[in-house]
Amino acid sequence: MQDFHVKPGDSAVFTKTVGETDVYLFAGITGDFAPNHVNRPFMERSRFGRLQAHGALLVGFMSTVAAMIAARTPPEANEIAVALGYDRIRFVKPVFLGDTVTTHYRVSTVDAARRRASAEIEVTNQVGTLVAVASHTLAWVPNTPAAG
Repeated sequence: MQDFHVKPGDSAVFTKTVGETDVYLFAGITGDFAPNHVNRPFMERSRFGRLQAHGALLVGFMSTVAAMIAARTPPEANEIAVALGYDRIRFVKPVFLGDTVTTHYRVSTVDAARRRASAEIEVTNQVGTLVAVASHTLAWVPNTPAAG
């Protein structure tokens, strides 16, 4: 395998307790005021019994661990890692306010010739229950000044 910035098995981890402020600020930023995120009385009457975090907030945590991997690119490499996308995202269990989630990112494959790496992402809660999964692809592109 050619010399590259990451290798299969490289990983990053991010842990965060999801607070009420996180969810309400995220709702304000995105405009997603669905009742399962911001209407406490409604959710107390639901089968869930309490407010839930946005799935897209979990994708934000996925972006955090991807950025941690991307940051391993040395400045002298003259290229920058960018996300090509998330695939097969699944929210398998709800995340409630007060839950502590841990996002695990593990590089699974590297294609140094194409300057790409693929990874698997798992998000678990404080008791180890899997709450979300995804696949992710990073690409390294030349870090040169834009023309014009």
